[in-house]
Amino acid sequence: MTDRTILYSAAFVRALATGMIGVLMGVFMARLDFDPARIGYVVGAGLFGCAAAALVVTLIGDDMGRKRSLLVLSLLAACGGLGFALTAHPFAAGAAAFLGMVNGMGRDRGASLILDQVILPATVDDAGRTQAFAWYNVLQDIGHALGALLAGLPALLRSLGVADIASFRAGVGVYAVLMLVTAGLYLGLSPRVERAPGLPKTKVSPGTRRVLWRIASLFAFDSLAGGFLTTALLTLFFYERFSVGEGILGLLFFGARIFNAVSHLGAAWLSRRIGLVNTMVFTHVPSSLLLVTVAFAPTFPVAAILFLLREGLVEMDVPTRQSYVMAVVRPEERTLASGVTHLVRVGAWAIAPSFAGWFMTGWSLMTPLLIGSVMKIAYDVLLFAAFRRTRPPEEAGTAPPV
Repeated sequence: MTDRTILYSAAFVRALATGMIGVLMGVFMARLDFDPARIGYVVGAGLFGCAAAALVVTLIGDDMGRKRSLLVLSLLAACGGLGFALTAHPFAAGAAAFLGMVNGMGRDRGASLILDQVILPATVDDAGRTQAFAWYNVLQDIGHALGALLAGLPALLRSLGVADIASFRAGVGVYAVLMLVTAGLYLGLSPRVERAPGLPKTKVSPGTRRVLWRIASLFAFDSLAGGFLTTALLTLFFYERFSVGEGILGLLFFGARIFNAVSHLGAAWLSRRIGLVNTMVFTHVPSSLLLVTVAFAPTFPVAAILFLLREGLVEMDVPTRQSYVMAVVRPEERTLASGVTHLVRVGAWAIAPSFAGWFMTGWSLMTPLLIGSVMKIAYDVLLFAAFRRTRPPEEAGTAPPV
């Protein structure tokens, strides 16, 4: 297999695992009698683990070796997943989630993505970069969709006579096995994925430093909003508000990830016509408005339809954002740029779930949805104001002066 095929395959399997754990995580802990506040703390611990791994990869990923880093991340995720499957106490669950970078977002946004994002642009030219990221994200969201279906495994096991908690432990155990599979795939990467021998050590130019400072600040704000909207907390919202189990929730999030996958190809098409920044902003605002309507939906079918419409738009900024960041920095700066932007995103994600769980316990189940939506709309306005005039190379011919 080529390096790009390996990256695509590993991203698919990792997304399969992440999509599964995103649906199972909140319901599993609810069955263990964790209250929403404790569930929020555990989800936050897992995302803090992702942030810590992102920091390490950003600082020493190239020196340690990209292939070796990807292998270590996969093995840690498998070990942490196994520990989480066996847990029965909030502290132990939080420790396992931190070690294994257990991602309650329901979408693969971990440290491995940093290195994938650095390696992938080197396999295509500028014109094909956004399309390559689009297909990468399509495969991820197909994995997320099938992972959401896999989250129905505990229900299937219970129908065969397996005890309630044991069925969830088995489901989370499958997550751990899938992370082992990604390690096996990464073993096939060639030496070409490493930093090119001729490239100097990362020394950030003043122009890149200014861009990274602005874009990282905005991404942190957006991710703080996203931390109120993790899949684990959204499934908890549907579970508590409408009394639907993990089997139905798995089908709902399967549909959501299919909508996400199709939207990535739409984003690549749209960005060629209106630009990367415009695509990010003009698709993101409507998705946030739709999420507000989900919070007030009177029944589960209505909420599900509105949620699926939202999912058809919310991910269109992902391949465009990834392509944009890699385009506006030099090749030798890509690991740092990818690492910094991911680090602030994951760090901000990690902060919000604890507050979201507290809001759900003390105020209302819908409070995190409303807070997250309003913050995301503010982010879109600020992003457009800051970067509408900073264009990637393929749009340089039509760019206004900076």
